[in-house]
Amino acid sequence: MSQGLLIDGTAPLSAFELLKRLEDLGIVSRTFEHDPVFTVEEAKALRGSIEGAHTKNLFVRDKKGTMWLVVALEDRVVDLRALAEALGHKRFSFGSPQRLMSYLGVIPGAVTPFGVANDVTGAVQIALDEGLKAFRVWNFHPLDNAMTTAVSPEGMLRFLGAADHAPRWVDIASLQRNDASG
Repeated sequence: MSQGLLIDGTAPLSAFELLKRLEDLGIVSRTFEHDPVFTVEEAKALRGSIEGAHTKNLFVRDKKGTMWLVVALEDRVVDLRALAEALGHKRFSFGSPQRLMSYLGVIPGAVTPFGVANDVTGAVQIALDEGLKAFRVWNFHPLDNAMTTAVSPEGMLRFLGAADHAPRWVDIASLQRNDASG
C-alpha cells in the first residue's frame, strides 16, 4: 500500500514483509482482510467478529518536531493538549501525511504501531493507552488499512522492543484539560 519513501530514501516494509518479521520474532498473529478503512467508524462497521482491543492511532508532533505515535482504545476521547502535557510537551498537532510516510511508511488511515518497523532513524516515540492492558488481544493494521492483524499484548511489546521503540504507558482516560482556555 506504500505511496512514498522513508526519510532515508528506502521503500517502507510491505504488510507481507511485516508479517514475516512477526513470524521471525516468534510472534503469533492472525490477519484478516477487509475493504480499506480510514476511520474508526468504518472499521467498526467492517470488523465483524474480530475480538479484542481496537484502537485509534494518532501521529502527532510538537512545535520542535518531536513525534509521537499515540495508541488509544478506539472510543477514547483524546485531549491533545492534556496528552502533550502528560508526555512533557506544550501542545501537539497532527503530523502531515508526508511526515507520516517518511517516518512510519504508512498513509493516513493505516496508522499503526507496526509502523515503527519503518522508523529507520528512531525519531518517533510511542505512547500506549493504559486501557489496552485490560485486553488479551490487540488489533492493528499491518501497515495496510485493508487488513487487521491480531496479536497478544506480549507479542506487540516484543515487536516494539525488537524495533527499539519501548513504549511509554499513559492513562488517556484520566487526562483532562487543566484549564478552560483550550
